[in-house]
Amino acid sequence: MLKFSDFSFAYKSQKKPTLKKIDLHIQQGEKVLIVGPSGSGKTTIGSCLNGLIPFSYQGQISGSLQIAGKETQQTDIHAISQIVGTVLQDTDGQFVGLSVGEDIAFALENNCIPQTEMKDLVRKAAAMVEMDSFLSHAPFALSGGQKQRVSLSGIIVDDVEVFLLDEPLANLDPKTGRVAIELIDDIHRETGKTTVIIEHRLEEVLHRNVDRIVLLERGEIVCDLPPHVLLAKDTLWQKGIREPLYLSALKHAGCELREEDKVAYFDTLQLDRHKERLLEWFHAGDHAPKRVLGDPLLSLENVSYSYSGNDQVLKELSFVIKKGEMVSILGNNGAGKSTLAKIVMGVIRPDTGRVCYKNKDVTHTSISDRSRFVGYVMQNPNHMISHHLIFDEVAFGLRLRGEKDDVVKEKVMTVLKLCGLSKYRTWPIAALSYGQKKRVTIASILVMEPELLLLDEPTAGQDHHHYTEIMEFLHTLNQTMGITIVLITHDMHLALEYTDRAIVLSDGTLLCDDTVAKVFSDEDVIHQANLKLTSLYELAKKVGISAVDDFITCFINQEKANRARERLEQ
Repeated sequence: MLKFSDFSFAYKSQKKPTLKKIDLHIQQGEKVLIVGPSGSGKTTIGSCLNGLIPFSYQGQISGSLQIAGKETQQTDIHAISQIVGTVLQDTDGQFVGLSVGEDIAFALENNCIPQTEMKDLVRKAAAMVEMDSFLSHAPFALSGGQKQRVSLSGIIVDDVEVFLLDEPLANLDPKTGRVAIELIDDIHRETGKTTVIIEHRLEEVLHRNVDRIVLLERGEIVCDLPPHVLLAKDTLWQKGIREPLYLSALKHAGCELREEDKVAYFDTLQLDRHKERLLEWFHAGDHAPKRVLGDPLLSLENVSYSYSGNDQVLKELSFVIKKGEMVSILGNNGAGKSTLAKIVMGVIRPDTGRVCYKNKDVTHTSISDRSRFVGYVMQNPNHMISHHLIFDEVAFGLRLRGEKDDVVKEKVMTVLKLCGLSKYRTWPIAALSYGQKKRVTIASILVMEPELLLLDEPTAGQDHHHYTEIMEFLHTLNQTMGITIVLITHDMHLALEYTDRAIVLSDGTLLCDDTVAKVFSDEDVIHQANLKLTSLYELAKKVGISAVDDFITCFINQEKANRARERLEQ
């Protein structure tokens, strides 16, 4: 169905190719996961498959790419779109209709399908993704998970042969992401369509089976293997791809994993050989949770807010962030996390309640005044970027403050280096991937040296290498400069690794405020907040450990000890 043969591609503005002599054959009906670090060529492969290369993004091609037996360089983008249907990472950029029904029907209208037949096809496609009751709704008013379903139904109705999904989990909460993977798998099994998934979140995708995992690095295929074979090796970790949590725990315990252990999926994992060693590691480990005992920095007191004046998005919300903490704010899509961020930044003011900074009421202070002590990084980088070049974007805030040119240059270059962007400093931002744009926006706020840093999904779209770079930089700011960091995130692994405390929201109310280990071992909290039980929880239960929060704490402390040792070795 898809056949790359000695295929290379270099963008028009680049001297070196992004893809180098790719040989990749994907058979009809296969389900293949493509992973790799940022800049490895994953997005470029996707653009080749859906026809954006060479018809929208120009460059130099050598070798061959055939889709359903057709050479892509000798066809056109319309013909390719009849074979390959794409769900983009940013679903908002894919909607064209004013309603869900219109959006799903778009391809049918282009093909001049009679209206009576079109309506029936749209209803059937929407029903497959459980969106048939939303056909009259506006796509932009939907939740992240619902938007993903609409995008899927749009390619189902077009009856394409290949489903291409580019980072389908990027903006979804854990439980919704799990449902999305189940939905993709159900559609794959029911339709038999060839399915290609490009995704960073390996463990989440492996909630359901895939036939092969293709690992890219620097535009080349490093390996192309069945999941059980690849995950038994250390290749993913060595290439900067985050392993499933349960595999990390087993490796912390000194377990030597083999292909016959069926390690790719937790449901198939064979633990008989490893149970005793895992229990020994747990009983000998550090079970003491770490808490920061600083003075109050930010506090919310009975804060409520409603956009319409009727339904409250936040309901009498109260909590305290202490100076020097790193805290996660967790919750499902629509829980009120983004509204909370706007309240903290002063973009909106609460209907009732107070916002205090160092015990001083700042509820009615301006955005400008709050920006002197609070920095905010938005979830969508495109909503923050205002300059053409990377250096100018990061330097913008310093220049507004009137900093001298040599000071601006020094600070900007330091932050760009720490965020892995120094070699791109003269690049236009439009040439960057979504993940790289994300790092630019983080750099533009970090360079301002705020006392409290609030980040909305800071690592979305990042591979493990750049994720670690960013989080280690934030950790350094927290530890050496005392900057307080609050992370609004869906990434439960991030919360485990880098924060000691989690504030959990559900329907605008405070559901839980406790250590991360306590939160992640509470089934009721996990269910109500639309999170999911981590594989650490499941691993503890599978080997008979009843004190799950102690097991998770042991894992957290081991991870921190390993990172501290790595810092000393660098």
